[in-house]
Amino acid sequence: MSATKKIRVLVVDDSAVVRRMISDALSRDPEIEVVGTACDPYVARDMILELEPDVLTLDIEMPRMDGLTFLKILQEHRPMPVVIVSSLTQAGSKIALQALELGAVDVIAKQSSAWNIGSLREHLAHRVKGAARACLSQFTPSSQAGATTESSAGIHFSPRQLLVMGASTGGTEAGKNVMTRLPADMPGICIVQHIPRVFSKTFAERLNDCCALEVREAVHGDEVRPGTALIAPGDYHMAVEWDVNTYRVKLRRDPPIHFTRPAVDMLFNSAAQCAGRNVVGVLLTGMGRDGAQGMQQLKSAGAVNLAQNEATCVVYGMPRAAVELGVVDRVLPLDQMPPAILQALRERAPKSTEGILQPK
Repeated sequence: MSATKKIRVLVVDDSAVVRRMISDALSRDPEIEVVGTACDPYVARDMILELEPDVLTLDIEMPRMDGLTFLKILQEHRPMPVVIVSSLTQAGSKIALQALELGAVDVIAKQSSAWNIGSLREHLAHRVKGAARACLSQFTPSSQAGATTESSAGIHFSPRQLLVMGASTGGTEAGKNVMTRLPADMPGICIVQHIPRVFSKTFAERLNDCCALEVREAVHGDEVRPGTALIAPGDYHMAVEWDVNTYRVKLRRDPPIHFTRPAVDMLFNSAAQCAGRNVVGVLLTGMGRDGAQGMQQLKSAGAVNLAQNEATCVVYGMPRAAVELGVVDRVLPLDQMPPAILQALRERAPKSTEGILQPK
């Protein structure tokens, strides 16, 4: 977006209270202009044609036409960045993730029909500004049927090896594209995706359904076992530490970092401290700088760092920040990330099993 041009937002929600609260919150940001509000998709359709907004905030449950159906039609005929505002329920989270698969760029949880936005005001504006920077031409929904799992034949992984991955805007689909191609015998994996609480559990379940690996939402004290990927729960930072002969995750409620909790930096910093050169760090699409400082720590500790390239990112923010720090070993298109991960692990795998449990 131009430095002088405000981001034009259309708010779509059947609740007048929610429309007013979202509008008031966004209007406080000098870079955002709320150009209109709509009570249902039919009204929104006409307002989109008239007002040409840059970003749409969209509720899921609405009269006359639900948000998911409207999103499908919109992205087929008039693609634009959409931020889903969905109820903080298990059912709402499943539908919201379907929306991300259909091309919505972000999801925000609303806690009730009379949402008191309160402290989320700055957070909401941050997400809308991130959506405005999204490159929708790079949105490529993952397909389990078309995914080919990479082979790990000939690699003898060490229990000390660890894969850590971070993503934000566009990351649910980018992460799925990577994870569905990784083999079942991978070293332990820890993932931070910027996503609200409750939604993270549904995200993990969806990945588990289509990956060779076991994928689940992390709980405090979880062992990071080979063949398992742990997703940080929404609203909890996730760190990792070496405990006698295995890695374990620690969930923390420290203040948000880069407007978010969980934060990629928290995971990457902890991995640098306890795993050093045994780590492969991966940074995928997302707005902002989260993960860049953590990758700097990983690089200093001897880890291998991989980042998604600009051409395939929905938002080239987090990877760009790490690249600009000079701490990324390889910058790759998304489809080349899975083999690159295995290659990095192969290069650091022990030549024999002797000494594989020794400290870094």
